[in-house]
Amino acid sequence: MAEEQEPIELVDDEIGVDLFEQHQNDLMNMFDELTFREKWSRVFEGLKEPPESGPHKWAKLQMTRLLSPVLAVIVPILMLGLITLFANLAPEPTRSVKVKVVEPEPLEDLEDIEEPVFDEIEPPDPVDVDFVTDTTLPPTEVAAPPQDVSVQPAEFDSVAMVKSPIIMKGIYGSRNPGSRGAALSRFGGTGTEAAVMRALRWMKKNQNNDGSWGKGNKPALASLILLAYLAHGETPSSEEFGSTVEKAIRYIVDAQETGGKMKGHFRGRDGHDYTQPICAYALSEAYGLTKVPKLKDAAIAALIPIVKGQNAVGGFNYNLKGPTDTRNDLSYIAWCVQALKAGKMAGLYSYVPNFDACWKKSVAGVKKNYKAQDGYGGFNYSAPGVGGLTGAGTLCLQFLGHANDRETRSALAFLNQAKFSWNKDEIDSKHQKDPVYYWYYLTQAKFQEGGAGWKQWNAAFQQPLMRAQDIKSKAQSGYVDHRGQPQEIGSWMPVPGTKMHGDDGTPLLSTIFCTLMLEVYYRYLPTFMPVPADDSIDDEIGDEDDDLEIDIVDSDRIPRTKQKRLAWAQDDDLEIDLS
Repeated sequence: MAEEQEPIELVDDEIGVDLFEQHQNDLMNMFDELTFREKWSRVFEGLKEPPESGPHKWAKLQMTRLLSPVLAVIVPILMLGLITLFANLAPEPTRSVKVKVVEPEPLEDLEDIEEPVFDEIEPPDPVDVDFVTDTTLPPTEVAAPPQDVSVQPAEFDSVAMVKSPIIMKGIYGSRNPGSRGAALSRFGGTGTEAAVMRALRWMKKNQNNDGSWGKGNKPALASLILLAYLAHGETPSSEEFGSTVEKAIRYIVDAQETGGKMKGHFRGRDGHDYTQPICAYALSEAYGLTKVPKLKDAAIAALIPIVKGQNAVGGFNYNLKGPTDTRNDLSYIAWCVQALKAGKMAGLYSYVPNFDACWKKSVAGVKKNYKAQDGYGGFNYSAPGVGGLTGAGTLCLQFLGHANDRETRSALAFLNQAKFSWNKDEIDSKHQKDPVYYWYYLTQAKFQEGGAGWKQWNAAFQQPLMRAQDIKSKAQSGYVDHRGQPQEIGSWMPVPGTKMHGDDGTPLLSTIFCTLMLEVYYRYLPTFMPVPADDSIDDEIGDEDDDLEIDIVDSDRIPRTKQKRLAWAQDDDLEIDLS
């Protein structure tokens, strides 16, 4: 049997009892509900106790419990930071691409292209037809007081003048350099461009500093010369003549009245106000070519007085006297019709009240001065008759879309008898008074007709007119072009023994008319040619589509010959007053 163990005797002394109770109390206190601050306070106190004591162990346990979630957050963050650091420190990999260089194969040399050589066309000898007339027109001088008015400076718009290249289509299309050459070849312009360039350079050299030319009725002269530049396709964007054209346009616009009873008219106008339709014509055509907004406003303002000034019979008279007037002045009518035609081509008709009605009534106004005589027909100044303005009346009907009317056809037959010569004694009697002026209208009308009539007249006038030009050589001209190269210049004086009405003794008027005659080949499509469908003008006026289409085609054979003050003092007297 095992030996019994003696029971341990507990000593009930004071110290033992105290330690036991204290230990028991410490353990029980650990399970008390404590606040966050109390718990951390007790943890710090427990850590100070002996390692074997209960408070110390309890404090370590709490530290372990608290550090575990903290480490669970901090450690991943540290790891991510280290990964990012190492990624930035790692060198960027380099990529290499193999490239194969291929040497280009040499091109074969192209053979030189020979330029085609065109044979000179020998114009046929003109056919002289004797013509007897029983109508003479005694000249009557009518002086119109000169009105020099200083030009008021005015801003031309934020748009100003167009400096970018301008491409002209449709009716204006032949004015582009490439198309111009084709038109010259097609319609018989042999060697004319050299004479035209000499004239344009002469005009540029003689332009005043303010953009005008000559003296007296400057707005009309500037407008006529502007028409010569526009006919050649010159705009403010042109290299050689751009500044000349821009200054001329600015001068005309600045001379226009902007308010009051004379709104739309022009300061410095002549006594019969031929200035109005001439300036309206030039501004309308300038807008049609450039589309500058301020030109649109100026052209519309200039056209409105013309429409309002139409007389009761459909024609026009000096100073645009309006519906109460009955006098028909064909010289004045011609300029008004030209202005209306230019406005129509530029698309301005919808902005001018009653334009359509005025356009249609103008046909009757022109025909009122027609008369059949000696098997032919023609037009006179302010009464029916066959006179020097037959070319002007014919051209008006062509512009108005009545190229095939009886009056037009019979007048063209009469014009077939006209003669061209720089010798006054060889000129037919109907055109001796002011031959260059009459020939200008005649040339336009014959070109619009086309066919044998045009070929005959072209052969008669072209070469003699070019030979009559007064040419200054490069050494004498004093003219240098935009490239710094000396160039020839040229002008025309009236036919010896004649004097243009209103001529101031300078070549200015004759030079304008002769230049426009030599530009006839490319200014507008002739009447007999249809307008391309995509180039026709929007919303043509009126119901007579065929007539209007022809009208567009004829487009603007506008006689600019009436230069400045075309004034007819009496029904039978022609007077062009330039003073």
